[in-house]
Amino acid sequence: MRYEIIGPLAERFDEVLTPEALEFLVTLDSEFAARRVALLDTRRARRDRFATGQLPDFLPETVGVRADPTWQVAPPAPGLTDRRVEITGPPDRKMTINALNSGAQVWLADFEDATAPTWDNVIGGQLNLMDALDRRIDFTDPRGKRYALGEELATIVVRPRGWHLVEKGIVVDGRPISASLVDFGLYLFHCARRQLAAGAGPYFYLPKLECHREARLWNDIFVFAQHYLRLPQGTIRATTLIETITAAFEMEEILYELREHSAGLNAGRWDYIFSIIKNFGQWPDFVLPDRAAVTMTVPFMRAYTELLVRTCHRRGAHAIGGMAALVPSRDPEVNETALARVRADKQREAGDGFDGSWVAHPGLVPTCREVFDAVLGERPNQLDRRRDEVEVTAADLLSVDKTPGQVTEAGVRSNIAVALHYIDAWLGGAGAVALWNLMEDAATAEIARCQVWQWLHHGTPLADGGSVTSDRVRAMLAEELAALTEGRGDAERQRAEQAARIVEETALGEDLPAFFTTGAYARHLGPRRRSVAAAG
Repeated sequence: MRYEIIGPLAERFDEVLTPEALEFLVTLDSEFAARRVALLDTRRARRDRFATGQLPDFLPETVGVRADPTWQVAPPAPGLTDRRVEITGPPDRKMTINALNSGAQVWLADFEDATAPTWDNVIGGQLNLMDALDRRIDFTDPRGKRYALGEELATIVVRPRGWHLVEKGIVVDGRPISASLVDFGLYLFHCARRQLAAGAGPYFYLPKLECHREARLWNDIFVFAQHYLRLPQGTIRATTLIETITAAFEMEEILYELREHSAGLNAGRWDYIFSIIKNFGQWPDFVLPDRAAVTMTVPFMRAYTELLVRTCHRRGAHAIGGMAALVPSRDPEVNETALARVRADKQREAGDGFDGSWVAHPGLVPTCREVFDAVLGERPNQLDRRRDEVEVTAADLLSVDKTPGQVTEAGVRSNIAVALHYIDAWLGGAGAVALWNLMEDAATAEIARCQVWQWLHHGTPLADGGSVTSDRVRAMLAEELAALTEGRGDAERQRAEQAARIVEETALGEDLPAFFTTGAYARHLGPRRRSVAAAG
């Protein structure tokens, strides 16, 4: 097979893109690319069935897996026994240092929702992880403040991009390679032994899975990769994000497929809600109220999180809670109110049996730790809390029509503003963006755009009077764009206008919005010229 590297080789990129590492990526592609494509076809066929009114259910063909009480996942791996606080963020140089120093047990180094997939971000992120494990990373900001690693560091867990994405910077036989395989393969090749030497291992978060067969593909990749790199089987561990409605019906099967390599499940929020709209948004029973009203305590979200804890603990797997996205404010009163909400959310999770939870900012680590310390004490987790009393049906998981709340003009405007500002920043190369005291990522933009599409599609009435119309949405978008571009130079104004076109095309289009990280929108971020070619 022939591979090509597209785009410039920046300083030290050759340390990541070595011939041996590239040969490993090409081998992974040769072994697994066809299965990936077939599974993506299965996703489309499943969505087509939902469009006819079919609804998901627990799979009859895997009832034996669910009914068998004997199987368990592997015991927690070194560095993953205690996960009471996990911090997330992109693997840029400053975030790498701050996250590792944050006091959290785990850092989710995110190549997915929190990283705009520019060539520099993708390869530079790998280099930063290598440097961090070698303890040769530092950073000095424009004000002269220097950042360096402390003594006690969080365990690194890498989140590669999802199966639906490709990496255009590496082309195999004329086609772009799977972004999942690039992020996974480069990190495993360069950092597995570095991690083992540090007393941990190569650990991953698996995003956007829609069924257990996709988990089986990952497991087969793990087995193959460990054999290729002469690593003991079971060295790799992976936590799966349950952030699609279809995966919620296959949690046990996902743990079963990955059991030798499983480190548990995580309960997302925005991507999970986005998945519901993406699959069932054309049906009136699935119209949701303002995004802020769709909390983790509404019936369908409560059913999903309760089932996740029960499923994990029944199988000896960690259950990790959702994101606290607050960015601490300098206003003490604002901060006190916001931290009270974060504390209440984490108390709910710890009380429900979760073993840990996510935060987006180092300033939230003490609050999350305090809550879980109060429940766990000296115990590393609460895997012994089985939650056998929980019973969740398919109807419970799909009870979207029981969600309280209304659609308001402020809710529509907030979605438009967040989508516009985030996509503008994303086109500029930033994947994690602080907006109105919240750390937003791609999942936020997806749910914001999808909700506007859904409300328009159904002509949803507004609590303030009138309804959601195309004219109203266009007017709001124009107002937000004018405010965003005020005082900007030509290049930044053009970028904002491109972001506005993305919001308008997807929110006002006939079809449900596709991921904005695919297709024409991602083309803006990809390498544009070929600078290095090599035969594999």
